[in-house]
Amino acid sequence: MSEPWKVTLTEISLEESDVDAVLETLRSGWLTMGPKTQELEKAFCAYTGSAHAVAVSSATAALHIACVAAGVGPGDEVIAPALSFVADAHAGRIAGGETVLADCVSPAEPLMDPDHVESLVTERTKAIIAVHMFGYPADIEALSAIADAHGLAIIEDCAESDGGKLRDGSPAGTAGVCGCFSFFSKTQLGVGEGGIMVTESEEFADRLRRLRSHAMTSVTWDRHRGHAETYDVTELGFNFRIDEPRATLAMARLGRLDEALAELRRVATAYRERLADVEGIEVPFPDEWVDLSGHFAFPVLVGDRETRDAVRESMHAQRVQTTFYPSLTQLSVYEPKSPGDERPVAEDIADRHLALPLSPSLDDGKIATVVEALERALLQ
Repeated sequence: MSEPWKVTLTEISLEESDVDAVLETLRSGWLTMGPKTQELEKAFCAYTGSAHAVAVSSATAALHIACVAAGVGPGDEVIAPALSFVADAHAGRIAGGETVLADCVSPAEPLMDPDHVESLVTERTKAIIAVHMFGYPADIEALSAIADAHGLAIIEDCAESDGGKLRDGSPAGTAGVCGCFSFFSKTQLGVGEGGIMVTESEEFADRLRRLRSHAMTSVTWDRHRGHAETYDVTELGFNFRIDEPRATLAMARLGRLDEALAELRRVATAYRERLADVEGIEVPFPDEWVDLSGHFAFPVLVGDRETRDAVRESMHAQRVQTTFYPSLTQLSVYEPKSPGDERPVAEDIADRHLALPLSPSLDDGKIATVVEALERALLQ
């Protein structure tokens, strides 16, 4: 496309205070994991009401070491949703186990189906990765009941739900053995790359801290301050450390997260009102969940894949950017190997949905531009 977008999928804006804070950190002479990382972890604990927070290089790294810390290894299985980002499916496999994909509830609730999850549990199952897809809360209550009945770990993937809430109103990420959040650019705490985990278990947090830094018993900042002279390595660990500039930027953005979420709720509500009477469009999730969501994306469903592709092409021609997310079973690495491996609800949702532009800065004029482009596309 030669001309610029009228409305982009997302808008990333930093304030001068963010830049100043990062510059101050760059000038400090300490760039690897250190005091700014510790400040971020303390602030994230306060924000989520969690006992412990562990910052890492990405939410993918968080999911990986969460599986390791939960005991996933060769011969084990991890259940993850079929409609999700591939990091969820990869996490269990990279930890040495196998991933089993669960279908979605319905097009109206494109989240992990607890009934299907329960049918997939075997004696090999070790953990369930519960994903708050598009920022909306998975049925943690039902999934936790399954986990409790079978002695499984719940790992919450909150990468699309920074600042989101569970259905009971408690903070996302606080119901399982740990919650994994993302600092990827498109998230509400976007700094480029990075992530953070929260947990109530001191033992689990200590294991996560070791695993993120080669399973060393002390880190460079400890030795710099004279708190340790040397270190031991207790197991096979990883280099999943976050750096100080990104921790600083995440800290700065965390202070404005509630403000950003309020604006995103405004945009989501405006979309829902404007699309309520548009023929050929289905908007997933109940209206009352708008206040719970982390608002990573605003999905809408059309009639079929052919319509989805035509609508997307038309909207792009009108310079309004959209995207969609494939089912994991539609990716080569996870494509069904035998009859019964298909996940029909997830695949149907993947074929029929579009994600509309969503940013805190989206004003009424741009919202109208998006909706009008969608309406014109549906009429073609």
